[in-house]
Amino acid sequence: MNKLNIAYSPCPNDTFIFHAWTKGMIPGAPELNVSFADIDITNNWAADGGGPEVMKISYAALPWALQEYRLIPCGGALGRGCGPLVLTADEATDPSQLTGKRVAVPSERSTAYLLFRLWAADNVPGGVGNIEVMPFEQIMPAVRDGKIDAGLVIHEARFTYQEYDLHLMKDLGNWWEEDTGLPIPLGAIVAHRSLDADQVTKWVKDSLAYAWEDPRASESFVMEHAQEMSYDVAQSHIQLYVNEFSMDLGEEGYRAIRELLGRAANEGVIPPIDLNELK
Repeated sequence: MNKLNIAYSPCPNDTFIFHAWTKGMIPGAPELNVSFADIDITNNWAADGGGPEVMKISYAALPWALQEYRLIPCGGALGRGCGPLVLTADEATDPSQLTGKRVAVPSERSTAYLLFRLWAADNVPGGVGNIEVMPFEQIMPAVRDGKIDAGLVIHEARFTYQEYDLHLMKDLGNWWEEDTGLPIPLGAIVAHRSLDADQVTKWVKDSLAYAWEDPRASESFVMEHAQEMSYDVAQSHIQLYVNEFSMDLGEEGYRAIRELLGRAANEGVIPPIDLNELK
């Protein structure tokens, strides 16, 4: 096989998982041509076609991707205590205060935005006003500076939002877990249907196994792409988002994905899909 094209984010969980494969440390795995891409970019690639053979996308983008890609049962982000946060510059705790307001989100096809829409439908009477898509690293400064009224944040923002003098209105991961008892599906790895999915699964699992066996091997690679976050924040990010579901979704993981996409389809937020296609 020639070089395999892959796109994943520069976030610590992705660089930690894919470091060994990216650096040619996995016997038998093809050389990778890596694009570091924000989730909004890969979600659009998944929907519009023309993306690389392997990608990290949002689970919320799966309905648009499944015609050309299949879900790989490892390498993604799914867990507990790791959901997106709704932040404001004041100490507002009443969701009704978002009615008619401007809210920034990291992607219109992100799991974060999907969760926000499901939550807001029951908690924001009349709905929010304008939704503005921004790269996730720009959202907290925009909320702080009053350019928008609230922001939906993901990733390391969970550990750093207090540095921007922002306040938590709602932890949507906690809301989801309390409502369903299930972990929250965030990011998925998909592979083009022309590839051997079992083989891709093996290479991803081998790369993660290497990372867990020698965590220090990936440190310089992780920090090189960590977008100026501190070492401690990067490590906290990895510990939160890389877990047993990263190695294998298992039945609980698939159940969480079916619940999320099934609810969203019932609400008309995403197009309906055959949930049996996920496996």
